[in-house]
Formats: sequence, structure tokens, C-alpha cells
Amino acid sequence: MNISNPIENPLRRRLLRSGGATAALVALAAAGLLKPVRVLAAEWQRDAFTATTFAGALKAHAAASSTESRDIVMTAPDVAENGAQVVVEIASNLPGSQSISVFAEKNPMPLAASVQFANGALPQLRIPLKLAETMRVRAVVKTADGKIWHAQREIKVTLGGCAG
Repeated sequence: MNISNPIENPLRRRLLRSGGATAALVALAAAGLLKPVRVLAAEWQRDAFTATTFAGALKAHAAASSTESRDIVMTAPDVAENGAQVVVEIASNLPGSQSISVFAEKNPMPLAASVQFANGALPQLRIPLKLAETMRVRAVVKTADGKIWHAQREIKVTLGGCAG
């Protein structure tokens, strides 16, 4: 085998290819093209997502004093045969809706999801929830004017999804 011929040496080919790819990634990262700025800039609400009570999660999310609104439409089954996957759809008709957060009242960690919408995006969300038992599910919407609104619905679960 001739080591100087790159076609006959697979190890050399692999090293050259990997080295070229690494150099390209380093150049892109140095230019700032691989830096997910919006993701890195997003603020993770650790206290809200790790709260173990419904009231604690609402308080940490600054949604404890929200006002009920009929402009938030929740579509979910009245009775879920299996709590392992309960699909809930939420749409906000409130002008200037910036985020929708979903809380499952009796789950071990009540804040299930929080989604922020860019300007012009339709504030709609379809999410599968895992519900431990019959409980209220609350959708909280924050609007551009700083107001916080909510809608809630009780979902009866015949077979719990969080127990195993």
C-alpha cells in the first residue's frame, strides 16, 4: 500500500475530510454565523418550570393575578381515556398576544409549556399533555400591553398518565 496516495489510504482521507470540516465550522463560529442568538438570549424561567405547586408556578410566571378571557379558545376532550397523551389546542384572539403558557393544575410540575410568538405570528398552540389525574388545565396569554389573561378547562382523566 502506498501511503502517499490519498485514494489508497482511508485513514488519511478521513483525517483530511474531518480537518476540513472542523476548519469550516471554526470559521463559521468565529464569524458569528453558528451562534443561535435568539435561543441564547431567551430567558429560561427556571422557577416557574420547577415549581411543584400550581400557585407557585403561577406566581413564578407572574400570572397569579391574570384575568379570565373568552378571547382565548381552548379545545380539549372533556374526558381523556388515557392521561399519557391529552392533546390540547389553544388559540388567542387577543390583540398583541406575545406568549401562551399551559399549566396542568395537579401535575408534579404544573407549568407544562411556555411559547413566545414573534411579531405577526398567529398565537396558536397544539400540545400533548401528560395528566396524572382529573384536573384543570389553564392557558395563560401575555399581551404586548403587559396584561395577563387566562382561560381554563377541566379535563377528566380515566387512566392517569404520570404514574407510569
